[in-house]
Amino acid sequence: MSASPKRKIHHHVNPLGMRVLVRITKSQNITEAGLYLPEGAKEATDESLLAEVVEVASAVDDQTHEETNVSGVPLGSLVLIPRRAGVKVPWDDELRIVETKEVLAIVEKMSVS
Repeated sequence: MSASPKRKIHHHVNPLGMRVLVRITKSQNITEAGLYLPEGAKEATDESLLAEVVEVASAVDDQTHEETNVSGVPLGSLVLIPRRAGVKVPWDDELRIVETKEVLAIVEKMSVS
């Protein structure tokens, strides 16, 4: 009797209200040199994190029946959020649901010559 393969479960999160789902792009517990910092070793309250917006709150327009981004934050943009902002998603420590008022800035990459 062979064991049946485990089914992989995928989650899709649709933020509600004025919220966005972000993925932290830079680990907060690893230094620039790649050293791991244990939880609590880095307690700066004014530190921000870089995150990518992976899902936004949306609504369907009654007239055009098109989905509209109601969060005001563009999908796929890089944003700065406070270190303690948002609520962590239980199955992925890099994902957080963040209120748009907690988004400090939208980051644009620019080439300088």
